[in-house]
Amino acid sequence: MHPVKHEWKGGRFLTSDVDPEAVFTPEDQTEEHRMIGRTARQFIEGEVRPHRERIERGDYDFVARKMKKAGDLGLLAHSIPEKYGGLGLDKISKGIVGEALGSAGGYSVAHSNHTCIATLPITYFGSEEQKKKYLPKLASGAFIGAYCLTEPEAGSDALSAKTTAVMNESGSHYVLNGTKIYITNAAFSDTFIVYAKVDGEHFTAFIVEKDLPGLSIGPEEDKMGIKGSSTCSVVMEDCQVPAENLLGDVGRGHLIALNVLNLGRFNLGFATLGAAKYSFQLALAHASERRQFRKAITDFRASKQKLAWMAADLYAAESVMYRTAGHIESALAGHYDTEDKQAVAKAMNEHRMEAAICKIVGSETLDRVVDEAVQLHGGAGFIKEYPVEQAYRDARINRIFEGTNEINRLLIPGAFFQTAGKAEIDTHALVKQADDSLKTGGYKREQGPVPKLEEAVALCKDLYLVSAGAAYKIYGSAIKDEQETLMELADIAIEIYRSESSVLRAKKGSGSSSLHLQLAETVIERSVENVRRSVGRLFSSLLRGEERTKALRSAAALLSVYSFEGSLDRNRRLAEQMVESGHYKV
Repeated sequence: MHPVKHEWKGGRFLTSDVDPEAVFTPEDQTEEHRMIGRTARQFIEGEVRPHRERIERGDYDFVARKMKKAGDLGLLAHSIPEKYGGLGLDKISKGIVGEALGSAGGYSVAHSNHTCIATLPITYFGSEEQKKKYLPKLASGAFIGAYCLTEPEAGSDALSAKTTAVMNESGSHYVLNGTKIYITNAAFSDTFIVYAKVDGEHFTAFIVEKDLPGLSIGPEEDKMGIKGSSTCSVVMEDCQVPAENLLGDVGRGHLIALNVLNLGRFNLGFATLGAAKYSFQLALAHASERRQFRKAITDFRASKQKLAWMAADLYAAESVMYRTAGHIESALAGHYDTEDKQAVAKAMNEHRMEAAICKIVGSETLDRVVDEAVQLHGGAGFIKEYPVEQAYRDARINRIFEGTNEINRLLIPGAFFQTAGKAEIDTHALVKQADDSLKTGGYKREQGPVPKLEEAVALCKDLYLVSAGAAYKIYGSAIKDEQETLMELADIAIEIYRSESSVLRAKKGSGSSSLHLQLAETVIERSVENVRRSVGRLFSSLLRGEERTKALRSAAALLSVYSFEGSLDRNRRLAEQMVESGHYKV
């Protein structure tokens, strides 16, 4: 099932208007999408949630058994082609399952790790023999997988790995030596995707089985959260790996490691969205029942503001995830059965910027939502008896997983400047046009609620381009080392993608009187405020004298228009609708 037919170039959201029909939204789900989502939610509610305390105590045998039960239901098989025992579903289905499973703490991490970064390297880069041998077992849960990239001295800088692989004299085996740390599922995995440098030089991927001589598993890490997922070191001491377990080509491991991480970031975005929705539901339930001063917590207007902002955050994150799912599916749809590994890697890399935004938006939305959920619980939120306490601890790892949010932020403008450097877009003309629009109001749209929102997005795009142009004018190719500047540019780009995704969804959806529009307005108001701060810091550092003063005044004046009348009343209505539903509902 690969229903998405449109194509959209990665990163072009910063420089082009987007047709709403080129964007996939939650409302575009097919019945098959909804069915796999129901199956996943029923599994979590029936098989995992009732055993929260047991999983939290670190009963990894139980976790492994539940993963095998998930395999029986097809929930490990969605991204594996049918010819290898999978369901052959699209990346939208992958996201839907990830979201449905995202609220179950350590179990969610174990499950998602298996179906994504521990399985997809073989799915996309394995030989025919490797696919036939491993994928049916990974699809069914007969085998559980792990992904071994991080080392004591190689975290975000993955390519600096010290683990080595040397071919033995007979040419039958590679001998691996090294240690991988913080490996999810290590205690009960059957296969490990391991990265090592052949002859100490050529970064390469291998499929390593748990029973191979020379492989051992270290003790469990005592973690802050996600305690239901196993996390150990994996040690290889003269580990004998059959030559046929080489994954891909010698020296081409980076194509697998970095591109599979793009899908990992996308997948993590959906998982954190599911966790955020669950935290919001916990907050609604508790705050609706808890009474102070003879009123429910949800009746207080300060609480309503919190709930409205949480709901708008969820709307924006949801819009981002499904939009990106559509884009990634459009890029990968023609490569599910191809043997051209270079083409596969290119397709997986096409939306690296959007995948990084998914990871950042998802993890930071979860952090904000679960933090406010604890606050709305009051003292109860600090007590282990209440699930929100665990949700708060479990949330924190997501800003570190799949590359820290800082590394992912650097990737976003880095990809933009890389595209500009290759002359794939006429950056000079775009910056000049943006500067002219800011001076003349050339971004103005027709009258009406949705055009007003589109206008705000267009303004933010112009401010991004002018800021990026000013930065490059000063630093040139050395911009890659100006991390503070890159971080601010990334934050503007993230807000553009969040807000534009929300507006396109509202426009495509139910019309100007809809709940969609109210949520999109709240998203825009908060995004514009975030853009104002980032632009202010950029202009203050990049510009001088009168030019700086004028630019700061102009940007503040232009952005101030997008605080809409009646926002307090709108947010109260949003909160009341969510309280009435008892969960996030659009």
